[in-house]
Amino acid sequence: MSRIGKQPIPVPSGVDVKLDGQNITVKGSKGELSLNVLEDVEVILEDSVISFANKVESRKVNAFRGLTRSLVSNMVVGVDQGFKKSLIIEGVGYKASVNGSELTLNVGYSNPVVFDIPQGVGAAVEGNKIVLDSIDKELLGLTAAKIRQVRKPEPYKGKGIRYEDEQIVRKVGKSGAAK
Repeated sequence: MSRIGKQPIPVPSGVDVKLDGQNITVKGSKGELSLNVLEDVEVILEDSVISFANKVESRKVNAFRGLTRSLVSNMVVGVDQGFKKSLIIEGVGYKASVNGSELTLNVGYSNPVVFDIPQGVGAAVEGNKIVLDSIDKELLGLTAAKIRQVRKPEPYKGKGIRYEDEQIVRKVGKSGAAK
């Protein structure tokens, strides 16, 4: 039983939803997103409320109904408000800068790492914080994960790139002169 899949999605004013067979397109003030829905999941659009139903009753289709509902809900929120994700750079001499669609990271390697920001994602650097924003939550999360992958936070001093709300579990270093 998919509890999430049963919940309807209210469409806010200013957001236009079009249903063309199994393709759903959501257009808002920030942009436009579309999704091809699985054949066994039925999308119902009535009075600016989107709901989902199963064409075939099975556990697999129930799970896909919940997934589809979450993806469409993220599309509606994305084109209406957008999403933001922040990354923190920690370490002596670690810094970042944005030039057009390139993010240059100086994070302890001999050469700076140049990261190409995908189209549809905006980036800004504020001190030691990288702020990413997009209407596509999936693309935003994937981009943030790839940037974090350049220099993961290490457990001894906490140096590296981490999410803003991420807690790094610190390890105790060597115990110098134990005797």
